[in-house]
Amino acid sequence: MSESVTSGAMGMTVESAFAGMTSVPPVVFRAGCPDCRERFELTASALRLAIGATNRTTFYSFTCPECGASVRKPAGERIVELLTGGGVRTLRLHSTL
Repeated sequence: MSESVTSGAMGMTVESAFAGMTSVPPVVFRAGCPDCRERFELTASALRLAIGATNRTTFYSFTCPECGASVRKPAGERIVELLTGGGVRTLRLHSTL
């Protein structure tokens, strides 16, 4: 008994495979600066997330686009979930026990 398998992709061009797809706008996060009190939106590339062993060592950081201050804020579970899901670069901190 012999079986033949045919693919629906045969003869398909790249253009037809991606036809109808639209570009997705970049994810933006709302943030505020504790120094100058400005509120603004940042893309994932402007943020950094550090995940430590405890809540006290888990935080996100960015540079304020208005005043240039380095900002560091605590990140709870929900913030970590939102930032990682939005493509923010993550650094995992290891304890030295």
